Amino acid sequence: MTMHPTPDATVSPLAEESARPSRLRWPLPALLAWAAAWLLYTQLQPLIGPDAALIVATLLAAAIGWRSARPWRRAIVAAGFPLAMALADGATVPAWLWLVPLGVLALAYPARTWGDAPLFPTPPGALDALPGVVPLPPQARVLDAGCGLGHGLRALYRAYPQARIEGIEWSWPLRWWTGLRCRFAHVRRGDLWLDRWDGLAMVYLFQRPETMERLMAKAEAEMAPGTWLVSLAFEVPGRAPHTVLHAAEGPPLWVYRIG
Repeated sequence: MTMHPTPDATVSPLAEESARPSRLRWPLPALLAWAAAWLLYTQLQPLIGPDAALIVATLLAAAIGWRSARPWRRAIVAAGFPLAMALADGATVPAWLWLVPLGVLALAYPARTWGDAPLFPTPPGALDALPGVVPLPPQARVLDAGCGLGHGLRALYRAYPQARIEGIEWSWPLRWWTGLRCRFAHVRRGDLWLDRWDGLAMVYLFQRPETMERLMAKAEAEMAPGTWLVSLAFEVPGRAPHTVLHAAEGPPLWVYRIG
């Protein structure tokens, strides 16, 4: 890993995205695109046949998805409708059965959490170089804000085995499962925005570019000077980090010192 104490003056794509006017919160654009494609397909199928209607409806979904900020979101929107049609073609299961996986997803990942980060796991060695930049005393409190399935907790424990590792997660099934997987950590259910960060030596994040400015404001309001905010992949727009760690593979690690 290489360390760069200050970023260059070039504005990153993530910062540019954060500065754009707000769009519909993901995944609403995908759901709206698929609904529009389905409606168009049902209207065109009697007129031009199923194959041609599928092509036109897919093009409509792709055109709507093109407005998404990220290439992977564009791909999801464009591929979602034809993939659903392919899975449904010739299916003999009742129509309501397709709601079961959606219900499981809603239970594990409640609608309100779509405003935060999706379930992107922290790579195992993503934080290995962090102690060389941010040494922490034994029993220092370290929080993974939005710990999901616990990959970040494990990476933190690997980097700081003497620290008091904590995690907060809104989804109660994920909190329960992560508590079983990560018995070395204190995992609780809660809202990371309402949770107080007083007394923490470090907060680790793998969130979204749209929320980074708000998270920094929360850290500065609640954390003591000299503590640390660490973000995987996403920088705080307009803020110079203490250090940026670049791994041979994987996203950069942005390290900010509070105060």
